[in-house]
Amino acid sequence: QVTLVESGGGLAQPGGSLRLSCRASGLTFSSADMSWARQAPGKEREFVAAINWKGGITDYADSAKGRFTISRDNRLNLVYLQMNDLKPEDTGTYYCVKAWRPRPRDYWGKGTLVTVSS
Repeated sequence: QVTLVESGGGLAQPGGSLRLSCRASGLTFSSADMSWARQAPGKEREFVAAINWKGGITDYADSAKGRFTISRDNRLNLVYLQMNDLKPEDTGTYYCVKAWRPRPRDYWGKGTLVTVSS
């Protein structure tokens, strides 16, 4: 059974930083492309960032480029999202997804809430 558990969300001020983590179990993590998605209040879920199985290829939504960094540790079954220069529009629930591009049928974590506010 695939399980993805996110952590690291919370309240941040505009311009601040947060680091999200996702611990994966029940899968061959080192062979899995992983991604982060988010859902802002009242909006659809959207792609944020992706990393390939080996960690050598990454991709970002335009809104995340230059501010967010996705990384992974295949020894520990962890994927991270370092978020810098946070903006109020980054507020939302962030999900870890076992996929290069998140789709509803993929494995999703339960999410961690990020609130960016002064």
